Amino acid sequence: MSASLRPHERAVTAPDRQDAALWFIGQIHTPWADRSDCPRKGDPVNGPLCRIALDPLWSEALLGVEDKDHLQILYWLHQSRRDVVQQNPNFGDRAIGTFALRSPLRPNPIASSTVRLERIAGTDLFVRGLDCVTGTPLVDIKPVFCCDESSERRHG
Repeated sequence: MSASLRPHERAVTAPDRQDAALWFIGQIHTPWADRSDCPRKGDPVNGPLCRIALDPLWSEALLGVEDKDHLQILYWLHQSRRDVVQQNPNFGDRAIGTFALRSPLRPNPIASSTVRLERIAGTDLFVRGLDCVTGTPLVDIKPVFCCDESSERRHG
């Protein structure tokens, strides 16, 4: 990989095999062109409006999504290293294991954000709460029932 390691960080030689395949079902468009500009965590209340462009092939899968207040968005961090096992996120005097962090550097760079759905226009979803670069591949969309306001009213 081209990115260098920070002090105390370790990387391994990644396996040359792949165990599964997935389809990118769309693309995410955000205000951030560079990873260094992305927030550490998206803000579903005050974050900028972002667009998720779902591939039209999957348009029928959106049936019922308009009734959801919050969604879990899974996406592929395509610019991330996949071989780092210990990281030093704050350039401190020690490293911590990758699985103890939300860092984008992971063996399978899948990220997840809970977003607030603002509106849907065709196969474009407009949301708040993302934290990735523009052009990030979309892996999946799932409803979040715990944050659904109507669900809270029914069960609260």
